[in-house]
Amino acid sequence: MLADSAAFSGFSVNDLEAARVFYRDVLGLSLVDNPMGMLEFEFPGGGHVIAYPKGDAHEPATFTVLNFPVDDIDATVDGLTARGVVFERYEGMHQDEKGISRGKATGQGPDIAWFTDPSGNILSVLSS
Repeated sequence: MLADSAAFSGFSVNDLEAARVFYRDVLGLSLVDNPMGMLEFEFPGGGHVIAYPKGDAHEPATFTVLNFPVDDIDATVDGLTARGVVFERYEGMHQDEKGISRGKATGQGPDIAWFTDPSGNILSVLSS
């Protein structure tokens, strides 16, 4: 029934302008202002995601809302850190000084590092 649907995902933010600046200027994503007052992220391959304003009703997601596969996680983390991004540290997860969990070396998944947007939603960069 939905196998041919061009599905997309969305998440809320508490400040649309702060989200616009972060996703466009810090992360370098291509954004489109949706006529319904939302931000649309356009990704290679035709995928897209929306961010919609919820103001004071916003509650940050407790899970990763966007994962960004990258070729060089160290260079990406260094570049984002230089732009002011702070990487999360999770108790019970071994992460190096950059905040990267090195899963490849231990055969436990990709190398991955998590950070949040201005609304507290969790994002990641990962390299497999």
